[in-house]
Amino acid sequence: MEIPIIGLASDHAGYELKEFIQILLNDRDMSYINYGTYTTDSVDYPIYGHKLAKAFEKGEVSVGIGICGSGNGINMTLNKHQKVRSALCWNEEIARLAREHNNANVLVLPARFLSQEEAKKIIDIFLNTPFKRGNKRHQQRIEAIPLK
Repeated sequence: MEIPIIGLASDHAGYELKEFIQILLNDRDMSYINYGTYTTDSVDYPIYGHKLAKAFEKGEVSVGIGICGSGNGINMTLNKHQKVRSALCWNEEIARLAREHNNANVLVLPARFLSQEEAKKIIDIFLNTPFKRGNKRHQQRIEAIPLK
């Protein structure tokens, strides 16, 4: 099984949760690249969402985690990129379905609405739930997403 390199990105509102996630990933000996931001100083989420998405498109990372206050802004930014299927997940079931049904490759977390423990559970499910490859219906829907 391929060991994923996880890309991380956040704005200022997601910075503290991203710092927690880095500790979590370090404790698990998981590889990641932090695309910023690096402080709690106010910044614009599109800068960091685009950095993560471009790294994903170049193959630098194989899965991503984006974080902003509500999750909406960075999620919208990430999903502008054709190879990204970013899913805003605020509970375990949404994370599981995002992977199983949508083959989401970037997890987005709403930092202002999750505890660290909730985020940890969501991340665990997202990283460990496989896409239901045998389900033709799900695959056809995913193939219909990109603009041609």
